[in-house]
Amino acid sequence: MLKSLLKNTDYIALLAMLCLFVIGVISIFSAGYMTDLNKDEYIKQIVWFSITFVLMILIWAFDYSIFSFAGYVIYAVNLVLLVVVLYMPSLMGATSWFNLGGVLYQPSELMKIGYIICMAKLISKFLELNAVDKKKKILLCVVMALLLLVPLTLILLQPDFGTAVVFLCITAFMVFKMGLKYRYILIAFLALLVIVPLVYFFVLNPTQKERINVYLDPSLDPLGSGYNAIQSRIAVGSGMLFGTGFLKGTQTQFGYLPIKSSDFIFSVISEEFGFIGSVIVIALFTILILRIIRISKNAKNNFASYMVIGIAGMFAFHFIQNIGMTIGLLPITGVPLPFVSYGGSNLITNGIAMAIVLNVSARKSSNMFID
Repeated sequence: MLKSLLKNTDYIALLAMLCLFVIGVISIFSAGYMTDLNKDEYIKQIVWFSITFVLMILIWAFDYSIFSFAGYVIYAVNLVLLVVVLYMPSLMGATSWFNLGGVLYQPSELMKIGYIICMAKLISKFLELNAVDKKKKILLCVVMALLLLVPLTLILLQPDFGTAVVFLCITAFMVFKMGLKYRYILIAFLALLVIVPLVYFFVLNPTQKERINVYLDPSLDPLGSGYNAIQSRIAVGSGMLFGTGFLKGTQTQFGYLPIKSSDFIFSVISEEFGFIGSVIVIALFTILILRIIRISKNAKNNFASYMVIGIAGMFAFHFIQNIGMTIGLLPITGVPLPFVSYGGSNLITNGIAMAIVLNVSARKSSNMFID
């Protein structure tokens, strides 16, 4: 059994993930090199990854059918935490974190895993019903809508618009895989045209509105809310083809680049390793996401397939949004770059997600616990 699992595991996806982590540690080291405050973040990242990798092996070792129950537990626990976190002290303009003795925990991170598993389970049940069971199908659709809307509302109340959009992207990937008809896509698009301005005027706080305004024109506030976008663009542009060199980036080393070990880690890579380094990171993410989609197609049942495609959606949004905001194509939302950005909660969440993907890839015929 173990031999079969080792043989079938997708090592290309695993290698892409490990390469991204190594690039991340190198970049985090550079980001904190000239500062006392962030100097040891790369060590913490290695420690977090060590814990994550052990957890990944444990998750990989058991058949993914166990996630069917675990997903509901993860979802329920973090749903309660999403309510409680609203009463925590604000940090960086949002009540998104618990401070556990200096270690920050963001419940919306693990909620992504719980949501993906629960939604995959409900979709698989929906697909098993025949055309006669219309009432059950409608009921399942209502449950799926609530499954999304409840955590989405709580996350928007924090407010954390970037993470909220991650949930929408995960849902989009899973729904498209169900074979959604084009007319529904058109309806959703038209609904977005109505919802987006409503969210802008009635949901977003002044800081988030300012981010969008400055995204459209950073020169509106070059020394305030537009500063991050401008400095990030300067860092990316100054890297040119081959970069300024490791530990030699002006924006990175002299403190011009903000939040450089997490939100703007791609800017560090672009400045010090240039266009070549940026392309390597983009290529690794492209390989990783394409391999995950391939694993979803080859999964032996709907539950596994929809879990994996949901994870592909999560990674795809983080990848596109983070890089897009650093080069000025998308608004700054504080969404980290998976396996590259500094952060324990995000790293553990992404590690669990990858462990599920590798678990599904390893089990093409067996449905038993490991011997």
